[in-house]
Amino acid sequence: MPQIWSMTEKLFQFIWQFRYFNQTDLRLENGESVQVVLPGQLNQNQGPDFLNAKIKIGSTLWVGHVELHLHSSDWEKHAHTQDKNYRNVILHVVMENDARIEGIEMATLVLHNRVSKILLEKYTEWMRDRSFIPCEKNILQVPGLVWTSWKQRILVERLQRKSVIIRQYLLESHSHWEEIFWWMMAANFGAKVNSGSFEAIARTLSTAILARHKNQVHQLEAMLLGQAGILEENFREAYPSMLKKEYEFLRSKYQLKPVYQSVQFLRMRPGNFPTIRLSQLADLVHRSSHLFSRIKEIRTINEMKALLEVRANDYWHYHYTFEESSPFRMKALGRQMIENIMINTIAPVLYTYGCLHQEEVYSRRAIQWLQETPAETNALMKKWTTLGLRPENAGDSQAKLELKSQYCDKKRCLECAVGNALLKRMAS
Repeated sequence: MPQIWSMTEKLFQFIWQFRYFNQTDLRLENGESVQVVLPGQLNQNQGPDFLNAKIKIGSTLWVGHVELHLHSSDWEKHAHTQDKNYRNVILHVVMENDARIEGIEMATLVLHNRVSKILLEKYTEWMRDRSFIPCEKNILQVPGLVWTSWKQRILVERLQRKSVIIRQYLLESHSHWEEIFWWMMAANFGAKVNSGSFEAIARTLSTAILARHKNQVHQLEAMLLGQAGILEENFREAYPSMLKKEYEFLRSKYQLKPVYQSVQFLRMRPGNFPTIRLSQLADLVHRSSHLFSRIKEIRTINEMKALLEVRANDYWHYHYTFEESSPFRMKALGRQMIENIMINTIAPVLYTYGCLHQEEVYSRRAIQWLQETPAETNALMKKWTTLGLRPENAGDSQAKLELKSQYCDKKRCLECAVGNALLKRMAS
C-alpha cells in the first residue's frame, strides 16, 4: 500500500461516500462491531464531513455526523473538540490511528487495511499523469450506459456555464433578448480574431436602428463596414464610394460613435476577412432584423440552417478587400461556419431563454439541435477519436470539450462519472 501521504482528504471522502472499502466484519478500535447503514450526506460547508449518517454500533443504531481524517491526531490539530459544530459526531473515521483524543470518548474506525491498494495506486497515477486525460489507458473499460448519461449531464453543465455570460449580457441590456442575441451573433461572425471588434460594432448599432434599414441591405453593410473603420479611404470604385457616402449620412443621422477596436486581416483565410463577414452579417439582418424572435419560431434544424445560408453582396464575389479584384467566387456562409453559429450562439441563447422563462420546449430544442449538428473537427476531437471515442455529433463534441477542460485538466476524477466507474472497478 502507498504511504499515507498519497491519500488525500478528498479521495478519503470519496471512498467513504461510495463505501469503496472492505466492509466485512467491521470493528471499532475498542473491538465493537460496526455497520455503515448510511454513510451520510457529503457536507460542502463548515462542519463535519458527512451529515445525518446512520451507523449501527453493536446493537444500537446511531444517527448523526461522521468526521474523516487521515490521522486521528488531526482532530486536535483542527481544534474540533472546542467547536460546537462537531458535538454531534457519532463516528471518527481515520486511515491511521496515531493518537487518542483527550477528554472525550470517540468511536473510531480505522480503514488503513481495508482500502484497495490498486485503487490508491491508480488514483495516485492519475494525479501525476501528464497525458491527454489521466485515465486514457483505462477509459474504454467504462460501460456505454455510464458514458451516455454522463455526456448528457456535462452537455447541460456546459450550456449552463455559457448561460452565465448570457445572463450578464441581459443585465447590461436590461433583459433585451434581441439586443444580446445580435451582439453574440456579430461576435460569432468575427470568429476568434475579430470577435471582440465585431461585438463592439454590434453594440453601437441597436436592433432598432437595424430594423429601420432592414430592406436596404447596402445601408446595413455601410453601417457595419463604416463602424469597423473600413470606409475611411478615398475610393476609386463606385461601390465602396457609394457605401462611404451612405455611411457618412447614417453616422450623422444616428450620431454613431466610432469603434476603436480595429478589425484584423492578418493570419486568416481570405474567406474570413472582416469585409466578407460583415457583408454576410448585413445579409442576415436583411433577412430578419428581429433575429431571436425569428429563431424562436423555427421548429427544425434544416429551417434554421436555411436562415443562415447568407452571402455577401455581389461585389464581394470578385473581391476580398476594396479595389483589389480577385477571380469570381461566391462568398456564401459555409457549412462549417453555420454549424459553428449553431453551436456557439443559437443553442446557448435558446437554452438560456428556455431556462429563465421556464419554457422547456426551447431548452430541449437547443439540445436537440446540437445533437442533430455534426461534431466539431479540431485537435481535441482528433485526440478523443484516437482514444476510440469519436464524437457522434455536436452535443457529443461539446460534452467532450467540457469534460476535458472542466474535469480532466483539473484532475476532478472523483467528481467524474467515468473516473468514478473506473475506481469502483478497482475497489472491488
